[in-house]
Amino acid sequence: MRLYVTQSALQDLQDIKSYYESQGVPQTGVRLVTEVLEKIEVLLIEHPDIGRKVPEFDQENIREIIYTPFRIVYLRETSTVTLVRVWRSERLLVLPE
Repeated sequence: MRLYVTQSALQDLQDIKSYYESQGVPQTGVRLVTEVLEKIEVLLIEHPDIGRKVPEFDQENIREIIYTPFRIVYLRETSTVTLVRVWRSERLLVLPE
């Protein structure tokens, strides 16, 4: 299983870091981004079906893991997992075109 990360997911992670920097706690942003990356790196490669179907789309291959306070959204395909978004849980989900 291969893991890919989209530009939108990379931007989400950068936005998380930037938000915490603007709040005066940059170490929190770095810690959260590191934790998210560590979680998906092992978990999704070894157990790609672990996430639930994203309710907004109700498709088997669009899945998410909740890692409070984030939704980690990914596409599950035959031999790949693609990280699509990393958003705050309360945000509505919009996938990139």
